[in-house]
Amino acid sequence: MVKAVLCDMDGTLVDSNTLHAECWQRCLATFGITATVGEIQRQIGKGGDQMLPLFVDRERLKEIEKPLNECKKKLFEAEYMSQVKPFPQARELMEAITGHGIRIAMASSAAKGELDKYLEIVGISALVDEKTSSDDAEDSKPEPDIFLAALGKLGLAPEETIALGDTPWDAQAAGRAGVKTIGVECGGWREEDLRKAGCVEIYRDPAGLLEGLKGSRMMKG
Repeated sequence: MVKAVLCDMDGTLVDSNTLHAECWQRCLATFGITATVGEIQRQIGKGGDQMLPLFVDRERLKEIEKPLNECKKKLFEAEYMSQVKPFPQARELMEAITGHGIRIAMASSAAKGELDKYLEIVGISALVDEKTSSDDAEDSKPEPDIFLAALGKLGLAPEETIALGDTPWDAQAAGRAGVKTIGVECGGWREEDLRKAGCVEIYRDPAGLLEGLKGSRMMKG
């Protein structure tokens, strides 16, 4: 049995990926940049530092990156955060994991303040041992910085942990840190995409993982 789960938040425990994509689309449009929600959603899971260069010329991005990120932060807080809901049995899954003596570290590309609000929405603030966010990483997913920071805070080796995420970027980032990933499809990615990115097990959502937890390698190591 592993000693800790390095858990993503957006699209994994809370249903927020489409909300983030819609918010980014609106903010990009204010700068005259056109992108569909679907195009943006395929990049959700990365931090803005990894995602924005795909939609904005790098030279122009140097000029507008700060106001663009401020637009996203303010608009999401004002109009979208209230719409974020936990996936069914997300809290029960986290309770079951801690009930087996496994520690939980959040490994999210969200900003610290945003992550704290998500923890309240899911009702798991008291269950989490450590938190890493975009504030702890120089480069966001799919770079390994966030997972390496989580391992450092836990004081554990990669093989003593397993990651839980919903996007290929989670699996790629965790893999680069030497950590295997369990995937969930509720963030919008297909099983074949998650498997290709390196996920060793895949479930439909937190409820599906809770149902199959006893048979998961999370319990077997």
